[in-house]
Amino acid sequence: MTTDPETNAEKAGSDRKQTPFKALRETVLLLAFAIVLALVVKTFFVQSFYIPSESMEPGLIVNDRILVQKPSYWGDGGPQRGDVIVFDDPGGWLNALESGQPMTFLARGLAKIGLYPTGGHLVKRVIGVAGDTIVCCDQDGRLSVNGEPVDESGFIAKNHGKCDGPMPDGQMSCNWTAGPVPDGTVFVMGDNRRNSADSSVHLCRPNASKCDASDAYVPVDDVVGKVFALAWPLGRAHVVHTPDAFDDVPDPS
Repeated sequence: MTTDPETNAEKAGSDRKQTPFKALRETVLLLAFAIVLALVVKTFFVQSFYIPSESMEPGLIVNDRILVQKPSYWGDGGPQRGDVIVFDDPGGWLNALESGQPMTFLARGLAKIGLYPTGGHLVKRVIGVAGDTIVCCDQDGRLSVNGEPVDESGFIAKNHGKCDGPMPDGQMSCNWTAGPVPDGTVFVMGDNRRNSADSSVHLCRPNASKCDASDAYVPVDDVVGKVFALAWPLGRAHVVHTPDAFDDVPDPS
C-alpha cells in the first residue's frame, strides 16, 4: 500500500501548526503543577522566611534567608528547649520593621505560594516549654531553667550585658522569674538579649496595674515551624542545629 506524498506533507504541516498550541498547553499545565506543588510544600513541609531585625544575632542577621521545616511539630511533637522557631505574632509583638512584607506585586504573589521569603513573623529561641520555670539570673549571669543553669555562651550575642536575660526595664534586667510556663505555650527569647522584644519584655512588672501574665508566652498553635537551615547568603549557608546547652535541664517538678 502506497501513501500519497502530498497527504503526508499536509499532515506534517498540520502537526507543525498545532505545535505552538501544544507547547502553550504543556507550559500552562507545568506551571499549574509547579504552583500546586509549591503550595503543598509550603503548607506541610518547608517554608522560606527572612530575618527582619537584629534580635537573633550573631547566628542570624538582618535579611538572612532561612528555611523552616514543619514535620517535627506534627502530632504530639512540639517545640523543644533550644529550638529556633518562627511564629505568628501572639498580639502586639511585631514592630513596624518586623511586620514588613514584600513590596512588589510579583514578590507578594511568590510569597503566597512559598517561592519567595515571607515576612510578618517572629524568629526566637525556645527557652522554656510547658511547666518550666525560668529564673534570671544566677551569680554567673546565666538563666536557670527548672533550677539548672544554662550555658548559652555558644550562641547568644557577646555584648548582651551583665547577664543572659536583660530587659529594657533596668531595675528588672537580671532579676525576674517566668513560669511555670502554661500548657500549650512556650517562653522564647532572642539571642541578641539587649535588642529583642521577646517573652521577657512582655512579663508583668512588679506592681503593674494592667498586665496579662499570659502575654509573655507564645501559643504552640502560633508556631509555624523549626528553623533548620540558613539558605542565603550562600557564603554563610549552613544547617541550624539545636544546641546541647539545654540537655541537662530536668523536667518540671
